[in-house]
Amino acid sequence: MLQATPAHAAPADDIRINEVVTTGGVEDSVELYNKGGASVDISGWILKDDQSGSKYKIPSGTSLAPGAFRAFDVHGSFGLGSADKARLYLPDGSTLVDGFTWTTHSAPSWSRCPDGTGAFKSAALTLGAPNDCGGTGGGSTTPVAWPGGTAVATADGSNVFGEDLSGLHQEGGVMWAAQNSGKLWRLVGDGSGGWKPDTANGWSAGKTLRFPTGSGSPDSEGVTLTGTGSAGGVFVASERNGDASGTSRLSVLRYDATGTAGTLTAAKEWNLTSDLSSVGSNLGFEGITWVPDAALTGAGFKDASTGAAYDPARYGAHTGGVFFVGVEGTGTVHGYVLADSGAFTRVATVSSGMSGVMEVQWEPGASRLWAVCDDTCGGQHRTLQVNAAGAFAVTAVYNRPAGMPDLNNEGFSVSGAEACAGGSKPVYWSDDSNTGGHALRRGTITC
Repeated sequence: MLQATPAHAAPADDIRINEVVTTGGVEDSVELYNKGGASVDISGWILKDDQSGSKYKIPSGTSLAPGAFRAFDVHGSFGLGSADKARLYLPDGSTLVDGFTWTTHSAPSWSRCPDGTGAFKSAALTLGAPNDCGGTGGGSTTPVAWPGGTAVATADGSNVFGEDLSGLHQEGGVMWAAQNSGKLWRLVGDGSGGWKPDTANGWSAGKTLRFPTGSGSPDSEGVTLTGTGSAGGVFVASERNGDASGTSRLSVLRYDATGTAGTLTAAKEWNLTSDLSSVGSNLGFEGITWVPDAALTGAGFKDASTGAAYDPARYGAHTGGVFFVGVEGTGTVHGYVLADSGAFTRVATVSSGMSGVMEVQWEPGASRLWAVCDDTCGGQHRTLQVNAAGAFAVTAVYNRPAGMPDLNNEGFSVSGAEACAGGSKPVYWSDDSNTGGHALRRGTITC
């Protein structure tokens, strides 16, 4: 039996329990949604399960803008069982705002369809993003064959990198690669379509990454560049400090990679942890890519923080684009304007429709965003583009190439249009598990 409890607090009637997850990597999570037209301060509101003594107090300074989603990890306060309730109260702890009752575990999510007003149904996990209600989000498109060649070949020497090679970003004849152990690689062509470490300027064994303090070990999962290329800094997405691996630290870090030193200290850090739903410390940022402002405004992209057309001038000095980061634990992609001052604004939250996102990659020539999953999803790839409503939405779902085993691929890179030959161009994957002694593989897609 599934049951939604009517709201009883008229002033707060626009806040709804919108999604509940009881099992999996983000178990014991409750998402709230504002279906109204004004922001609502929900500081001090209380979440409970079926036991009145179980309480999770929403942190002070928490508000929900119109149309905003926010998920809360209640695991430290109580657990959500296979037959249980999620209830939302005003700060007095006795005025019920909304509730939901279920009799079986989520598989993987109990979601309202449509958001904020509909009945609960079993759906894909989309914490922090619009629910997958069939045809409105990811997960409803039938997978099709890989849009390129079926053959895949190794693209590195034997046991060059070992395990944990993750995010990739190609800059012409250079491939940047992030390794989870707090290391950044600069790779150059090996003459046979693959990649090898650059031997110049101290890059032979990769370079060690540090936080702005000069300490710590960023769990570097993704890497990207802006329109100024590597000369303008290399941007790395990290999900935690390896020296404190039990704690999430969802950060974007900028490094000057032009010198010869073997250790790189971040010039700036944008710590986004407080702005996002809680996930396990090893289920955070896995991929990052940068999309130019001009591409977004030209496509009619809508700024989720304002509900209006995206206006880059609103944000002052920034990188001239929006960074999109993929979260493994939720399968969600978030878009951020990262200001030069260190401020940040979330301008998009997009459901990939997959249970996890390991890489995100912008393909300029096709004006599309790639979201990639590893063997958790059978190596599925999805493309997203800005739709008529101004939001990124899934446009296609692709199976991995037939010639590639179901690998633990955490990185994906698409060559530029200049690499097109005979109607196709190279793409590359990085295998976190270094299967068979190889971390890089090469395939093709149609131009």
